[in-house]
Amino acid sequence: MKYSEGSIGRVFVLRLDDGETLNDTIEAFAAEHGVKRGAAFYVGGSADGSRLVVGPDATRQDAVVPLIHTLAGARETLALGTLFPDKSGRPTAHMHVASGREGEATVGCARAGLETWLVGEVILLEIVGSEAHREVDPATGFDLLTPA
Repeated sequence: MKYSEGSIGRVFVLRLDDGETLNDTIEAFAAEHGVKRGAAFYVGGSADGSRLVVGPDATRQDAVVPLIHTLAGARETLALGTLFPDKSGRPTAHMHVASGREGEATVGCARAGLETWLVGEVILLEIVGSEAHREVDPATGFDLLTPA
């Protein structure tokens, strides 16, 4: 395990509008307001046609191939994630989502394109005093969190 320590800075309350994409909106807001590191919580809806990464294709041994699932119908959604800068300094969100409709649930990563249905609420907690960032892992190609 690797870790770094920081503390909570500013706290932002955001309302996402219908059709806004979760990760893109959080990243754009963070860049505009100088938030480099943080934790984000989302409560709201996900639109029909939203896409989630629901795991790697385990049949491929030579590469990590994401499985993409397209949500059918508007759904109730919860998401939790982190925000850390990539090698260029751009704040990059990593959000995991649980989304349900009529007793059926899907869990996955929002990076494939989760769109807000009607309205979504985000609480963004800024982390200050840490130099944690994302670095590309040569083995997987993932932008992994590197505590510093």
